[in-house]
Amino acid sequence: MNKNHELHTNSHLRNTFFSEIGIGISANSILLLFHVLKFTSGYRSKPTDLPIGLLALIHLLMLLITAFIATDIFISRKGWDDITCKFLIYLYRIFRGLSICTTSLLSVLQAIILSPRSSCLAKFKRISPYHMSCALLFLSIFYMFISSHLLVSIIATPNLTLNNFMFVTQSCSILPMSYLMQSTFSTLLALREAFLISLMVLSTCYMMTLLCRHKKQSQHLHSTSLSPKASPEERATRTILLLVSFFVVVYCFDCIISCSRTMFQNDPTPYNIHFFVVHIYAMVSPFVFMSTEKHIGNLLRSMCEKVINV
Repeated sequence: MNKNHELHTNSHLRNTFFSEIGIGISANSILLLFHVLKFTSGYRSKPTDLPIGLLALIHLLMLLITAFIATDIFISRKGWDDITCKFLIYLYRIFRGLSICTTSLLSVLQAIILSPRSSCLAKFKRISPYHMSCALLFLSIFYMFISSHLLVSIIATPNLTLNNFMFVTQSCSILPMSYLMQSTFSTLLALREAFLISLMVLSTCYMMTLLCRHKKQSQHLHSTSLSPKASPEERATRTILLLVSFFVVVYCFDCIISCSRTMFQNDPTPYNIHFFVVHIYAMVSPFVFMSTEKHIGNLLRSMCEKVINV
């Protein structure tokens, strides 16, 4: 009875998770295609277009890798070897790191765009895509370094009954590390994520302060019924605020589930639930961007008409 209930639960988790991956891949593909077409069609680009397009590409690649990993979690297949386990898990962790780096960079960039000319951030308004790429590259290299222990600790093992192994997929598991090594990499990872989350929170609070100040000024200059519509910068700022707030909520759930998962190292169910939660952001984020992008439908429609006419 318990075994049938467990199989039924895993079946529901599998169907829900693959639906999440399918929706996320489709949405991020559309968002990435929109920014590629926008660039090639000569549309005037905004400073946030590059990080948004890059975030869509990162999430697309991450979800494609996740689909491969998910087949080894939910579907019984021939076991992977060490090289396959190390390559896929390490690459997956790199893209997860790039996701948080790009989201943090996007929130800081929007705070700079919204800042008044008298602000100390005004001198960064002319920041180029080159500087943004360098900042993201630096954070990526740092994260690749602190995730390098996975190239050693991830192994292919058919026996997951030992208590000192942690479940990753049906074919892969994590070897126990020494206390010193585990503490070192955990500290570096915690510092990195604390730094990026702090940047998000600070930039979010700063943008909220500017929006509240602007709203009060508008109420003094205009009556409530004749108040002007929000500017494109304000709409973009609200989109970033919504995105960052959603990311922080998902991140908090991720931390809670990760902590509880360590108490059930040999039970794959908590890991499967955790695997579902951490990808909600990658699935939802493109819809947040597309909901505020009025030109996406018109641009895609016009490009389809050109292809048909040709």
